[in-house]
Amino acid sequence: MRIPITFVFIYFILLGVDRVKSQTPQKTITFKKVEGTNLKLHLFGSIGENKDKDRAVIVFFFGGGWTGGTPKQFYPHCEFLSKKGMLAVSAEYRTQKSHGTTPFECVEDGKSAIRWLRENSDRLGINPKKIIAAGGSAGGHVAACTGIINGFETGNLKVSSKPQALVLFNPVCDTSLNGYGNKTIGSKWKLISPLHNINESTPPTCIFHGTSDTTVPLNNVIEFQKKLFKEKINCELHTYENAKHGFFNYGRDGGKAYEDTVNKMTKFLIEEGFLTKGKL
Repeated sequence: MRIPITFVFIYFILLGVDRVKSQTPQKTITFKKVEGTNLKLHLFGSIGENKDKDRAVIVFFFGGGWTGGTPKQFYPHCEFLSKKGMLAVSAEYRTQKSHGTTPFECVEDGKSAIRWLRENSDRLGINPKKIIAAGGSAGGHVAACTGIINGFETGNLKVSSKPQALVLFNPVCDTSLNGYGNKTIGSKWKLISPLHNINESTPPTCIFHGTSDTTVPLNNVIEFQKKLFKEKINCELHTYENAKHGFFNYGRDGGKAYEDTVNKMTKFLIEEGFLTKGKL
């Protein structure tokens, strides 16, 4: 019997989530009310007045094929970065299972989360010009779309929903027939295909991907990097030999890949000016 790819997504997510016992957000805040639901941000780090007016914030979007998933997937990453002085956030967004939505609504919610963080920067004690969008798999797609795709905006449109950098873990960046999700998205796939919408304003990007990923083809992110280089935009691509989809999750395979990816993520954030070595 063939197991649907969506269930593979969720299995690998839950494999890491099951081991997330100690991480607890300092606070959860509603950033959007839609379809009778309060979508929340799970915040790690000090909140409110902050002496460091230059503090960056990173927001993670969970994976799950746009079908399901949980913000707990990125609790370990949030706790890790909050200890380095950042405000780290794991965001909720609508999925097919929770709201019967499509990937288009996922993108809309991702943009709403970025906009809310920027609009409430004083309240949170963060620099509105230092927002990083991150995520894994379908959540990596949501993150990439916030930095690349036009449209799918709600709320106060005077406030930008565009982040200043992207950190992507085996992301869905190509929604054509050569990538992932084409049948799910349908004929309008190009509207939310990051690979096909890259331009000179795309933020600097850091990508982590396994060479044995049979869900999201490695070649997709290789082409993504090539297009960013063509626009003279920094794009780090870290590949992991024989690693499969979801390899980066906390608790997976003894945690070696998790530790390596968070350390390389930290180095990228330092080089791009979102963290300082003094805080490490």
